Amino acid sequence: MPEQDDDEREFDIRWADNAEHKEPSARARMLAARWKENPPAPQPFRAAPGRAGPRRSSWVSTVIVFGCMAGLIALIGYLNYRSTY
Repeated sequence: MPEQDDDEREFDIRWADNAEHKEPSARARMLAARWKENPPAPQPFRAAPGRAGPRRSSWVSTVIVFGCMAGLIALIGYLNYRSTY
């Protein structure tokens, strides 16, 4: 059989998309088999409303992150300073 060019061997996605039968993925087959015996309970689209806790502004979170980073950098610098003397 003659060797084919790389262009001819390349997978043609249009050919695959036009296939008449598309096999489901292994996960889809596993879930279909599991749900056939034991269907899942209906789930609400959103969680039940309730108190989620206090919300902080994004600035507070940003200040906390940068403050921790600055403290860590200062601690590493201090430890390096002490180890050189």
